Amino acid sequence: MQPLRPVLVVEDNAEDFNALGRAFRKNALQNPVLRCENGDQALEYLQGYGRAVGWPATLPAIVMLDLNLPGLDGREVLDVVKRDPRLHAIPVIIFSSSANTRDVEDCYYLGANSYLTKPIEYAALEEKIRLIISYWLDATELPRLN
Repeated sequence: MQPLRPVLVVEDNAEDFNALGRAFRKNALQNPVLRCENGDQALEYLQGYGRAVGWPATLPAIVMLDLNLPGLDGREVLDVVKRDPRLHAIPVIIFSSSANTRDVEDCYYLGANSYLTKPIEYAALEEKIRLIISYWLDATELPRLN
């Protein structure tokens, strides 16, 4: 049996990432969770997986991507990932505080697989994370990338 592929969370806000981590643990996520704090770091891992010391040698099962990031923003990261033949099959879930119609449309146009708004209340966050795990990691057949 192959080891579980990581979940990559691209999130610059430490409080948001800590809340996500708690929700993942509460929902008994077995996959390792990796954090990139900005778009540049995310692309460094995704485009150079297996080469950088300390990073996994496998691509993630899914990417949870915030939009408003320092450096390259989430839209730019999404665009690069979906144009890269080695990366384009990885499901990218936009997880943003923005519910702006333009942001939603732009992300789907760029190839996002899902767009979820970050809930303000922790109980609602736990439920969204439960649904993400249930759908993307339990129910869905994901492509083998490595």
